[in-house]
Amino acid sequence: MKKLGISLYPEHSTMEKDKQYLQLAHNYGFEKVFTCLLSVNGQQKDIMKNFKEICSFANDLEMKVMVDIAPRVLTALGISYNNLSFFADMGAYGIRLDAGFSGNEEAIMTHNPFGLKIEINMSNATNYLDNIIAYQPNRDNLVGSHNFYPHRYAGLSYSHFNKCCDLFKKHNISTAAFINSQAATFGPWPVTEGLCTLEMHRNLPIGTQAKHLFATGLIDEVVIANAYASEAEMKVLSQLNSNILTFKTELYNTITELEKKIVLDEFHFYRGDVSDYLIRSTQSRVKYKQEDFKATNTPNIRRGDILIENERYGQYKGELQIALQDMENSGKTNVVGRIVPEEVFLLDFLQPWGKFQFTLE
Repeated sequence: MKKLGISLYPEHSTMEKDKQYLQLAHNYGFEKVFTCLLSVNGQQKDIMKNFKEICSFANDLEMKVMVDIAPRVLTALGISYNNLSFFADMGAYGIRLDAGFSGNEEAIMTHNPFGLKIEINMSNATNYLDNIIAYQPNRDNLVGSHNFYPHRYAGLSYSHFNKCCDLFKKHNISTAAFINSQAATFGPWPVTEGLCTLEMHRNLPIGTQAKHLFATGLIDEVVIANAYASEAEMKVLSQLNSNILTFKTELYNTITELEKKIVLDEFHFYRGDVSDYLIRSTQSRVKYKQEDFKATNTPNIRRGDILIENERYGQYKGELQIALQDMENSGKTNVVGRIVPEEVFLLDFLQPWGKFQFTLE
């Protein structure tokens, strides 16, 4: 089940705008709120007042506020790692440690009497988590999340991201990562070149970013890092099904009504006897074996093409496929559409027996 979050930066906005954004996010099923004390300067009482109001409003909406801090922030506010009452009084759900301690302190923090979640940084691929585990934390209160990166080209590579996530998944620790709204204009820092965990996501549509993270099987929660995402973007995310990989597609005008029905309305799954060339969804050839499938559009095939076998392929007629490689077309295969270019890479994350569907762009 997908979990979605937004981010707020009260020092760069107004209380009224933040509350409106919270209400909108709640309306679309968002559950988490990330906010940051790293860039905040001020007195403890002033910080408490502003953040407490935000937390109170979010809590009334049954949204959970995670506050990003670091040891230097605790020192500046006069807070000890073994007394987290400041954050409990604020109404926070938990605190995220952008930078950590030695491991023992984090473990002690997970045993706080307020039940606050302790979210640790996932992006460094060190033995940090193993060290915390060695100090016997309360694992129910220990979660992880990646960094986000406002500097273009500074975001994580996918291979490093994968390595980091594996370190958390082996301990069954909940994970989160950040995606980038193309409509948002600010984050916690002056640099505003987008705000995401993976560099490959920076210019992608927000729905594609989220689909990718969920499809990896490595991320439990996806959070929009910058503010404010548009309502249209929130709607896209709210409609995602994290258990079924959905491809945005364009269909060609040569497609028949029956072929269109097969593509958009039928239930598809990736056959388990895997080919290097095709993802095969075969139930349509059984269901519609009595129907005609005339040859229509039969050009050579490119990776990402959506295919339906025509009557020249005998018993295979009506079978839907997605091309994994470029191939020569013998004339037996109708090319009925294509996955949009920015989502073709998602084919690499569809596993045998995985369920998938198509939507129009």
